[in-house]
Amino acid sequence: MDTMDIYEVMQHLPHRYPFLLVDKVLEIKKGESLKAIKNVSYNEPYFPGHFPHRPVMPGVLILEALAQATGILAFVTTESRPTEKSLYYFVGIDDARFKHPVIPGDQLLLEVEVLQTKRGVWKFDGKASVDGKVVTSATLMCAEREVQ
Repeated sequence: MDTMDIYEVMQHLPHRYPFLLVDKVLEIKKGESLKAIKNVSYNEPYFPGHFPHRPVMPGVLILEALAQATGILAFVTTESRPTEKSLYYFVGIDDARFKHPVIPGDQLLLEVEVLQTKRGVWKFDGKASVDGKVVTSATLMCAEREVQ
């Protein structure tokens, strides 16, 4: 599997509207990297309150979109799927940078690359770009944990 449409994305992530932030996967290199798309629409539920006079996608949601991309890559790599007995959590964010605002009509290119996996914690380099310009970058750490 080299690409995924929205229906395949939904099989690899437990998130649903309004929190599913990956629309399509363009490229997967199992155990290495993933490229995905998030189409940013004026109809996103956060725009009326962030900022009504000049809507901007919240940076934390760009980081969440990157984290969701890491989840897809981790599940594809381990040949597993999310279950009701476990969740894939953010466990750390380092060096987050926000370089340009993301506005309605933009298409975010989400790129994540595995840096290392150690004791069930995955470390990724992540970047989001619009029209070839990096808008957000960060080192993301995520882990799958059993639901208590």
